[in-house]
Amino acid sequence: MAKIYVDGKEIEAKEGETLLKVCLDNDIYIPNLCYIDGMDKPPASCRLCFVEIEGVNFPVTSCTLSIEEGMKVFTDTQKVRRLQKTAIKLLLSVHDVDCKNCHANKKCELQKLAKFLKIGLKAKDLAHYVKENKIDTSSPYLDYYPNRCILCGKCIYVCEQKLGWSRISFVGRGFDTTLNFHAETDKENISSEICRACAEICPVGALSLKA
Repeated sequence: MAKIYVDGKEIEAKEGETLLKVCLDNDIYIPNLCYIDGMDKPPASCRLCFVEIEGVNFPVTSCTLSIEEGMKVFTDTQKVRRLQKTAIKLLLSVHDVDCKNCHANKKCELQKLAKFLKIGLKAKDLAHYVKENKIDTSSPYLDYYPNRCILCGKCIYVCEQKLGWSRISFVGRGFDTTLNFHAETDKENISSEICRACAEICPVGALSLKA
């Protein structure tokens, strides 16, 4: 076991565990959107789970950092909060903020994070862009809303865990990146229950089971 200190609180955990997991397991909330417990290689794509470590000159992503004996961690510094607020504002600038018509309303991780970081859901200091295609119905079991999607990759990971390889992938680049569904070619190997798992893991309501 290793002993670490997070915001002055002493914690014991297994050496080699990720710092984000240890903090979340000990009721220390660190903002995150793309992390799933058990991932071998967390993608760190949401750029939210930053912390500062004593002796390190710059904030680091806690989902990719293994704990070490004596580590001193700070989750609520000015640098950390500035990075997190910037990341959320960028996500909101390309997000269709229409909460009342979204099935994830009141359960949405973006709502939770905006409240935690004390910022509004409308990014006033950034231009707002949304994609023309409001809904993709190409999947046999799922409806996909590109303007809600934050590209966290959780659905891709869950699909791969359930089926051995993911029937969902990213396509496009930059602002034009969306999800692509390969399920039409092998419907016999998937089911609505497997797709339900992908919809349920989505943190922002970008996926929903077809009615």
